[in-house]
Amino acid sequence: MKPWIFVVDDEESLREYLSILLSKNGYNVRTFASGTALLDALHEQSPDLILLDLKMPEMDGIQVLERVRALDPNLPVIIMTAYGTIQSAIEAIQKGAFYYITKPFEVSELKIQIQKALEYRRLKWENLQLKQELGLNLQIVGQNPEFLKVLDMVKRVAKTDATVLILGESGTGKELIARALHQHSQRAAYPFVAINCAALPEELLESELFGYEKGAFTGATASKEGLFRAAHKGTLFLDEIGEISPRIQVKLLRALQEREIIPLGSTKPLKVDVRILASTNQDLEALMREGRFREDLFYRLNVITIRIPPLRDRKDDIPLLVDHFIRKYARKHQIPPKRVPQRVLQLLMAYPWPGNVRELENAIERALILSPGEELSVEALPPQILGSRGEADLPLPPPTLTLEELERRYILKVLESVGWDKARAAQILGINLSTVYRKLARFGIKVTAPDRDLQVANRPSQSEKAPPSA
Repeated sequence: MKPWIFVVDDEESLREYLSILLSKNGYNVRTFASGTALLDALHEQSPDLILLDLKMPEMDGIQVLERVRALDPNLPVIIMTAYGTIQSAIEAIQKGAFYYITKPFEVSELKIQIQKALEYRRLKWENLQLKQELGLNLQIVGQNPEFLKVLDMVKRVAKTDATVLILGESGTGKELIARALHQHSQRAAYPFVAINCAALPEELLESELFGYEKGAFTGATASKEGLFRAAHKGTLFLDEIGEISPRIQVKLLRALQEREIIPLGSTKPLKVDVRILASTNQDLEALMREGRFREDLFYRLNVITIRIPPLRDRKDDIPLLVDHFIRKYARKHQIPPKRVPQRVLQLLMAYPWPGNVRELENAIERALILSPGEELSVEALPPQILGSRGEADLPLPPPTLTLEELERRYILKVLESVGWDKARAAQILGINLSTVYRKLARFGIKVTAPDRDLQVANRPSQSEKAPPSA
């Protein structure tokens, strides 16, 4: 898209000259004879750059500059004048002008300064977008007392360089908390690098973390720096840390203890300056007792622990989260926000949310898109939330059931409803596919082939039977 440049000068000949010159150089141009006309136009359209005359009737360039800066402090303004003095130049720069050029000016100089101003505008815009995405304003929503304790812990821990272990079920927002720790730390100006340790096989995870030298293995045609070095002076977030193999645990322990790594295919240690944040939804102490997680690594990671409560324990935050997600996805999909009727809110409050905040977010986005009117409709909610309304829905469990058994029954019910398509079930539940496989293994359901070929070790009840092997 061609940048828009607004030219403001009371001399008609100069306006016409600049309009022709800038148009020939690939810019969209609008011209104005006065500052008042410019300010009126700014309420309708925001340009990428303003060329502004200093001496004009009604309102001079400095006054116009101040009004422009009040409307958009990131909009660059180049001041033009035939009455250049050191004092006026200093005043213009102090008021926020990007550059000060005297008439008659060299066309080449004007072109260079326009390019610099537009690049400045672009970088400012990209920086704003990045902050919104990664979050100096992270939009962490919640007022539940237990969740507020988490946020208070984040504020107190962020400024330190301590290693933090973030615990919580899938979908509770562990990565969001990790990003908050980074953005409020002294490393905020440097990279935040995240990796899901459960998403990669051992060999690939090792090379991704520590890098490798050219020729380290078949196909290594060039060296790769790895995520430890990519996160230099910043933060490395290791999600699902409980999934890493014993061999990688040893290398990770060395990185934490010695602050150095050895890339694959190399014998030379490399120093790294990285803050480590880790998260898991598993019981690492139980994994230690089973010999699946190193005790020394656990204590290196567990300097400070932050536990995020599941959504079912902070249901008073659901109305706030619903409102937040409605506004977020209304902007994303460019549709009007919709009201939440009491019946919909009652269903959302009654649902146990095994997929936590991630599942709620998915449900609200779906309902916002599918609801035909000006409010969220009950019919647009995901099927599992409507489960209590039909004959074939999951019955309420007897009060003697444990939470784990309730979770087991619910996950199996969702799998049944989608024909044991585990990827689809993971999406509905708001959890990772790897988490679905791990929970199936915990329930005694052995996966013997992709997707539908299952063997049930502990035979479920009739309503929970897995489909026959394909």
